[in-house]
Amino acid sequence: MKIGYPCINLTVGCVSSKTFRLGSYSENRLIDAVENNLNCLQKILSFNVEKEMLFFRISSEIVPFASHPVCKFKWEKRFKEVFHNIGSFIKVNNIRISMHPDQFTLINSIDEMVYNRSIEELKYHVKILDLLGLDTSAKVQIHVGGVYNDKRESIKRFVRRYKRLSKRIKRRLVIENDDRLYNLEDCLSIHEEAGIPILFDVFHHAIYNSGESVPEALERFSKTWEKNDGIPMIDYSSQQVGERRGNHAKTIDIDDFKKFLIQTKGFDFDVMLEIKDKENSALKAVEAALADRRFGSGSKC
Repeated sequence: MKIGYPCINLTVGCVSSKTFRLGSYSENRLIDAVENNLNCLQKILSFNVEKEMLFFRISSEIVPFASHPVCKFKWEKRFKEVFHNIGSFIKVNNIRISMHPDQFTLINSIDEMVYNRSIEELKYHVKILDLLGLDTSAKVQIHVGGVYNDKRESIKRFVRRYKRLSKRIKRRLVIENDDRLYNLEDCLSIHEEAGIPILFDVFHHAIYNSGESVPEALERFSKTWEKNDGIPMIDYSSQQVGERRGNHAKTIDIDDFKKFLIQTKGFDFDVMLEIKDKENSALKAVEAALADRRFGSGSKC
């Protein structure tokens, strides 16, 4: 088991998602932003290794506007060696990596322009992981998408378009159950048709499910992962007290997390903490997991 957090570190003093406005785009601005983002990414990863947090979600903005038509610069050539060096660090230290395009990446969209932009966005994310030289346990997670007044047809459209994706994209793509439109049962039906692995979101499942307990859900979703996909991935969070249902916790409820570890005993997975104070909660989760036989085993993804 590896424990981690997404995109932003609040301790190291830099951000790996520096960007700028589209209207002020220039190659020099892009180069400056990418240099900053890659340098910061290395600092974050070094910090994480020192603190035994070996799961990290890289920001989609590591290369601003990379999937936009305005970007003609061959950034992958310019930064090839830097990506290689960071990838070597990741592999030497056995870090699990993922990425998560934004909510506008919708391959089942009824809008062809949105669909086409989504494909370009997936190509970009996959290119990042390929430049790092990572195997297929490094995943790109997306939501199924919209319902568009016809859930059954929207699922069919997702499956149809997924099957048309390049092997380069399909080998990294996973879908995540959400808290409003597509629960675990829906994702399993898509897996049956398409073979795509499912990333299980514990918090979303608590809000929108088909009656499965968490252990029952883990039993079902974990079987969607093949050997080349690595250990199954889970997103973990809990409800922020006093806020709208579905709002992620600002800091980890450590008692809830300990109960989660007990509840899932017998299953192996890597867990991403989608909690607002990032590495601060991840550090507490690591401490709580030290006694768990699944944590710190050094087993490869």
